[in-house]
Amino acid sequence: MSAAVSGKVVIVTGAGGGIGREIALAMARAGAKVVVNDIGVSLNGEGGTQGPARAVTEEIRRAGGEALANTDSVAAYDSASEVLRAAVEHFGRIDAVVNNAGNLRDRVFHKMSEQEWRQVLDVHLNGSFFMSRAAAPYFREQGSGSLVHMTSTSGLIGNFGQANYAAAKLGIVALSKSIALDMARYNVRSNCIAPFAWSRMTDSIPAETDEEKARVEKLKKMEAGKVAPLAVYLASDMAQAVNAQVFAVRANEIMLMSQPRPLRSVHHAEGWTPESIGEIAMPAMRKHFYALERSPDVIDWDPI
Repeated sequence: MSAAVSGKVVIVTGAGGGIGREIALAMARAGAKVVVNDIGVSLNGEGGTQGPARAVTEEIRRAGGEALANTDSVAAYDSASEVLRAAVEHFGRIDAVVNNAGNLRDRVFHKMSEQEWRQVLDVHLNGSFFMSRAAAPYFREQGSGSLVHMTSTSGLIGNFGQANYAAAKLGIVALSKSIALDMARYNVRSNCIAPFAWSRMTDSIPAETDEEKARVEKLKKMEAGKVAPLAVYLASDMAQAVNAQVFAVRANEIMLMSQPRPLRSVHHAEGWTPESIGEIAMPAMRKHFYALERSPDVIDWDPI
């Protein structure tokens, strides 16, 4: 059994199922004391029960680990702060936060409602900020801490019908980089993982034709548990030199994702006019333009 995070206290949000559950269980197996946070609602926000958080907590305890169930929402500043307060009150400290909680309100952009936009940003982007902000004073005081945020190739590359989700997930990358810059002096690290995994957030993919069924069977190779080892590593002391990075995990692959940097520049001594931009600048840069691609177009090989 790994002891990568032995004795550390780790909060995992959205830990009642899917990737979050697997990360919580892996943290416990690696020696962490785990706060299992989940509000127990469906992906569309229906319901609300302590069941999922309690079930994972009991699973950890039955295996000999230490865990605390928590059902506070990450989508509001005060309730997110309560998650941190509960962790410190119960375990005495906090060493890492995995911002995994998520929801979906998929809709083609021109039909997306204000509510669908706000609900997704509230959980993903605001939730990641609220949890990280609540952890910051504890991390600063003890001079250590690790934040692991879940991003997505929907934001990094693109996807249909997910303007809310993509905007939130790419916002999380910028948030993580800002946290890393501001908190490095306190030995606090902040990194992102873009997970590829078969979970309730992907099992709505159509599987009616033979081609669709074959694709789904390939996607099922991307087990949620495959994401957990990297999350455990990033929360551990082994990752002291890893900060402000964006990784993707797809079955047995770990990818380091690029971050925006200048690709090409053009200069005009007399300054630019709209006409000269069209005649000179755009043709000079056009071969470096990115195509209108989606995540499956760019990462187009089968899961390994």
